[in-house]
Amino acid sequence: MEKKLIGVDLGGTTAKIAILSANGKIEEKWSVETDISDEGSHIVRNIGDSINQKLTDLQLDNDIFHGIGMGTPGTINYETGTVKGAYNLNWAKEQNVATDLKNITGLGVYLDNDANIAAVGERWKGAGEGSANVFFVTLGTGVGGGIFAEGKILHGAKGAAGEIGHITVDTSKDAYVCTCGKKGCLETIASATGIVRVAKDLAKSFEQDSKLKNIIQDGTEETTSKLIFELANEGDVLATKVVDHICFYLGLACSHIGNMLNPEKIIIGGGVSAAGDALLKPIQSYFEGMVFPAVKESTSISIATLGNDAGVLGAAWLALPSE
Repeated sequence: MEKKLIGVDLGGTTAKIAILSANGKIEEKWSVETDISDEGSHIVRNIGDSINQKLTDLQLDNDIFHGIGMGTPGTINYETGTVKGAYNLNWAKEQNVATDLKNITGLGVYLDNDANIAAVGERWKGAGEGSANVFFVTLGTGVGGGIFAEGKILHGAKGAAGEIGHITVDTSKDAYVCTCGKKGCLETIASATGIVRVAKDLAKSFEQDSKLKNIIQDGTEETTSKLIFELANEGDVLATKVVDHICFYLGLACSHIGNMLNPEKIIIGGGVSAAGDALLKPIQSYFEGMVFPAVKESTSISIATLGNDAGVLGAAWLALPSE
């Protein structure tokens, strides 16, 4: 029997878990609530117990698995398989994730950052399928990134490679302060929360008729990035201005990535990417005006296609044996 893979995509609300074939077909998929109580001490145990129970239910033995690949927030020590600084999991202190999960399940465990595994998932079975060099940008509550280059994930000296959210894109004196302590980071503008902040600021001095401006002023409806893109599609002038504003900075950041790494594909995922062409087309336009000609010809930008499955796919890929 061909050996299988297990992928775990650990998030602050749930851990998504899947059993996959060695060629990336998802055969079983389920989730476990992330219990962050008691400094997150139950998280790994709950994941391990759930995997063991599922394998028992399906009458699958450990010897038909290559192992478990797992994506997690936080700073990972790739030599020891430990994680720390994952504050949304209550993991302020170092956690022995790989060792603990291996002890519970009896399977080898391979860890990587959650943004990196999404990049790998899209490269393996999604928008970047078959590409040797892919940069993945995730636009959600924050802005993250992952680099897959020439057959492997790039981690950098301290695991911080791909942090596109902290590229400085706004050098003005009024630039927003980021949670990282810097000013003018892409995350302050292009994250879901950043887009709303931009909209509220631009609304203050906007004098034309605008449904978005009225919603912001009245407070009768929650202002979200999704709403802003919907109103832009309807032709709302302020919403269109907001989208153009954030896409300029996304195009600028992507141009830096393009000029530096020249990946075949820059893939944009995360919740904000649901805006589709309304997000993609203006980014492409700005990007093409800012990159070196050879990059313009060889690097394309696209929207992610795997949705929530990117994480478990990329995590499972980690457990594949090296060729």
